[in-house]
Amino acid sequence: MAVEENKGILLETGTNEFEIVEFSIGSVNYGINVAKVREVITRTPVTEMPQAHPYIDGLFTLRGKAIPLVNLPRCLNVQTMDEPKNIIVTEINNYDIGFLVDSVSRIHRISWKNMEPAPEVGDQSRVVGIVKMQEKIILLLDFETIIAEINPEINAKLTTFDDATTDMKAERSNVHVLCAEDSPLLRELLVNTLHESGYRFVRDFNNGQDAWNYLSTNLSSDLPIEDQVRVIISDIEMPQMDGHRLLKLVRSDPRFNQIPFILFSSLISEEMRRKGESLGANGQISKPEINQLIGLMDELIFGIKKSED
Repeated sequence: MAVEENKGILLETGTNEFEIVEFSIGSVNYGINVAKVREVITRTPVTEMPQAHPYIDGLFTLRGKAIPLVNLPRCLNVQTMDEPKNIIVTEINNYDIGFLVDSVSRIHRISWKNMEPAPEVGDQSRVVGIVKMQEKIILLLDFETIIAEINPEINAKLTTFDDATTDMKAERSNVHVLCAEDSPLLRELLVNTLHESGYRFVRDFNNGQDAWNYLSTNLSSDLPIEDQVRVIISDIEMPQMDGHRLLKLVRSDPRFNQIPFILFSSLISEEMRRKGESLGANGQISKPEINQLIGLMDELIFGIKKSED
């Protein structure tokens, strides 16, 4: 299945819509954002890797490049009736990785409003959202967390930042940060790292709609906005309302349009970067580079530009 020509159909519209590739494992239907998918191929032979992560079957070659293959049924602990037929080749967090699935069926265009946050059914759930179709439910998986489990370097980058002076941490401690991120693991890592870097006041939400509801209804008109929200950090892919829609609403509202807004996402491609710039993002950082994120926050809030080595 070719997906490259589908990318970009929705990216320039400014709507709260996206496209998902539907695939199945066992009797369950799953989905992945088209923006994360490079292509879908028929299952191909793999070369086993000694001491690889248990989820990894090995390496396969695509256009001369060796790519790790995640056995998604094993990762999800799902039994399959037949041999998996397809590999979804993805680029997430600037990391090429394939996911073995039973079969890939079609692409759906849906509104983020129709994607609901996943119900809390346990700490190990890898589902971040559900899409209720007329005849079935499609589960949206937290691929970022799966990759972070396989590649410890991602978690390290989400928790590693340059040390700051006591005075700098004191400055950061008075700043109120609003954060929207749907992945529970990444949201916890992000918030904890911001706290450790000195940003004590971090209010976090698991989707753009809840973040917007807080901005539009919970702030006091008696206090300056910058004393209540000084900077906004948002993922792009979230249920109910995505980061681009949240950014558009913030920039369209005279109460908030001067608040620095940073997109922190695994989807920062050239095309997504153009979209973010057109909507008024002050910066766009690819996950998991939290050190770059903190440096940009300091620059936007305090005018302190990190020196380049």
